[in-house]
Amino acid sequence: MSKKLSKEDLEQDILIEYSSRFVYFYNQNKAAVIGGGLGIILVIGLVIGYIFYSNQQSQQAEVLLGIAEQTLMRGDIEGALYGDDAEFTLGFVQIARNFGRTSSGNLANYYAAIAEFELGNYEEALVFIERFSPPRGILGVAPISMHANILMELGRYEEAARIFERAANWDENSSTTPNNLFQAAQAYIEAENNQRAIQHLETILADYPNSQQATRAQRMLGMIAAG
Repeated sequence: MSKKLSKEDLEQDILIEYSSRFVYFYNQNKAAVIGGGLGIILVIGLVIGYIFYSNQQSQQAEVLLGIAEQTLMRGDIEGALYGDDAEFTLGFVQIARNFGRTSSGNLANYYAAIAEFELGNYEEALVFIERFSPPRGILGVAPISMHANILMELGRYEEAARIFERAANWDENSSTTPNNLFQAAQAYIEAENNQRAIQHLETILADYPNSQQATRAQRMLGMIAAG
């Protein structure tokens, strides 16, 4: 009569079998196993080192960005942009360049775009805003609208209209969406594309009749019809 094996016996047998297989594989491929083990250890070390380095970079960028923000709030746009050698401070330009992979470095691109825009340097402002990755949700709407406004200043109306459309759809709500749709309509009118402008104005009246832009949209439709 055969002995019935318990669950523990079966698990032990399986463990012994796989252990034996590993020992045999190790003896046959010792050099490769050791090399692979060292490779895994090296990769783990590199990952840990990169995480540590990234955290240090993020903390440093955050401190530097705070100093540049304070400089901007004091009205010193040039100092906020390029820093002050005498005070050993960095500006948005250097922070964006040196810490671009951090969230603070990304935000520095946006601040640099605003500062350059205020100085009337629209081409430079465009470079920085195009490097900025807007956050999800409503916080990303204003930077996208800023991008469109820079293009408007450069006379690139068709492109500006498309960016305003992006801002309108980024976070659909009863405030920023109709506002950006209206600005898109204005940009399309400047680009002599009245058909697209009319579409956006009619969308405002149909979907956002109680918005602040509804009255302006109705008035602009009348102007287009009369013109």
